[in-house]
Amino acid sequence: MSKYAKYTDLIKQTTEYARRMNRLSNRIFGEVVRPTNAKSMKVVKLFSDEPIHLRKEVHAYYPRHIEIGKLMMKLRYYGLYRDEHADFQDEMDRMRALRGKAKHIRKTKAEREKEAASKQA
Repeated sequence: MSKYAKYTDLIKQTTEYARRMNRLSNRIFGEVVRPTNAKSMKVVKLFSDEPIHLRKEVHAYYPRHIEIGKLMMKLRYYGLYRDEHADFQDEMDRMRALRGKAKHIRKTKAEREKEAASKQA
């Protein structure tokens, strides 16, 4: 018989020593020290769980929208992804430009100076 078998037999007894050893064992292994009812065990379980804000399934629930959007734009540029809404917007912009109703794009000061310098030369 090994040492552990003797120890488990000792724990099963109802002596004061056995109760104290059982409490010590429970403390060491992070279990409830004294026997408790089911309602108290529910509270113990809640406090022993990992906090909600540290759980990966909670804080990483939504996908990485920004990175995925940039990836899809790059795939669309390469011709590997078809975004019908963006295609429609591009077509509307192209048609607006053909009619002469294109949106006025404001130039920066540097671009205006560069354009003026090129006209003078």
